[in-house]
Amino acid sequence: MARNIQSLERAAAVLRLLAGGERRLGLTEVAGALGLAKGTAHGILRTLQHEGFVEQDPASGRYQLGAELLRLGNSYLDVHELRARALVWTDDLARSSGESVYLGVLHQQGVLIVHHVFRPDDSRQVLEVGAMQPLHSTALGKVLSAYDPVAHTEAVEAGRERFTPRTLTTAEQFEEVLDLTRARGWAADVEETWDGVASIAAPIHDRRRMPVGAVGVTGAVERVRPGGELKPELVAAVRDCARAVSRDLGAGRF
Repeated sequence: MARNIQSLERAAAVLRLLAGGERRLGLTEVAGALGLAKGTAHGILRTLQHEGFVEQDPASGRYQLGAELLRLGNSYLDVHELRARALVWTDDLARSSGESVYLGVLHQQGVLIVHHVFRPDDSRQVLEVGAMQPLHSTALGKVLSAYDPVAHTEAVEAGRERFTPRTLTTAEQFEEVLDLTRARGWAADVEETWDGVASIAAPIHDRRRMPVGAVGVTGAVERVRPGGELKPELVAAVRDCARAVSRDLGAGRF
């Protein structure tokens, strides 16, 4: 019978300990709770920190779970399941809004489009499944950056390219947009990525209430933002779609 690897068992015990508390833990507390020598506990914590599974508060020196665990947790939800749950709702959104609908997830330093519903008219359109969109300027990217700590880190660390005169590129401007996104529950992109194009997006959560994607509509700015104001019925429709997909993923009511 194969023997368990003790170092991995101890690392798992540290992660469970940090996950079970509501506060950061110091080295002495971790070592004491698990019956480990301080040197052993410190080595495990430093390794986990290096891999991104644990973070250390620079002021207090205490430890907490890191953002990399969120990335792994999100990957537990198969993208195909997310797409399958969203099919009916995104079709309904495209039909009711008259605009293209996109479903996006975080991938590396951008938004990966995993589902695209064409605008319900006879215009020529190109399927964009598999395309990448920037985090800092698109509605989908802003939503992911606002609700997903890993996406936020990627967006902050990546260069914020200026695509149009409206693109916000400074860290201060970006953080203000994310604060607004979290406050109202949705994000917009009005000619910040493409001239003449506007988008609205909202977050999708899973049964653990973790952000796993974003859904949004995209169309000509004169249709999405007529008279200089985003159409409130479009905002409501996008949010309703996001809530419906979240409920199908077990998130309950938001």
